[in-house]
Amino acid sequence: MEQLDLFNPFGAPVYHAVTVSSTMDESRLLAEQGLPHGTVFTADFQEAGRGRGRSRLWLADRGKNLFFTILLRYQKIEDIPQAITLKAGLAIARAIEDFAPPLANTVQVKWPNDIMIGDKKISGILTEGDGKQVFIGIGVNVAQTEFPAELRSKAGSIAVALGAVGSGAPEPLPAESRFSLLEKILLRLYGELETTKDGGSGSGPWQERLTERLYRKGEQICFIDGAVDSGKEVTGRLTGIGSGGELLIVPTGESEARAFVTGELRVY
Repeated sequence: MEQLDLFNPFGAPVYHAVTVSSTMDESRLLAEQGLPHGTVFTADFQEAGRGRGRSRLWLADRGKNLFFTILLRYQKIEDIPQAITLKAGLAIARAIEDFAPPLANTVQVKWPNDIMIGDKKISGILTEGDGKQVFIGIGVNVAQTEFPAELRSKAGSIAVALGAVGSGAPEPLPAESRFSLLEKILLRLYGELETTKDGGSGSGPWQERLTERLYRKGEQICFIDGAVDSGKEVTGRLTGIGSGGELLIVPTGESEARAFVTGELRVY
């Protein structure tokens, strides 16, 4: 493990390793050692990176993408920012556009924890906590251009997206560019969580800014209510985000939006 010389607006160290089981596991170990609020752990490769649902692994090429977990400490549970995962998603989307300006106005947030360009997932978020500590694990496909057959219709990357708005061929991105993206994400994340209610942008409350880039907003969707394997399907029109981060859907046959606090969109 080494400490990287990167700018972290949280004022905490950024650690890096080549291979780990997951950055979430390593961040928990750092928390036990007393590392401060805002400490970041990043790695070139995760042997057991996971997504929402224990059976969902994050599969990606070694050294081409960004994987990290940030440790956030709070005095009490009430101090934890509301809708922290969605605010992290907003920060990531904005940071990707900072990093790759040709992608401006194309990066969307898929409720509750994915980042999309078109219909391709390029980033995912896993948030865990114990009431006073929150661990936000983030994976972003940066320079990867090839994906396993079973993921080709679902997964994308910044390099592939840049190619799609340019020559059509994936844009070559150096492996070290992922650390530049990390700095931009940390800056945006700090703005969303620790400055003002509008993320320090002066462009309106976070719910409004998130709704503007909400994936499938205004469309007819199929939603799985509750756990990913619950089997409880709701069809209807996705209308926006509630004040606490709830997903608002007008179910088919109804006239008023209903708020959902857990679940996910069925896309594939």
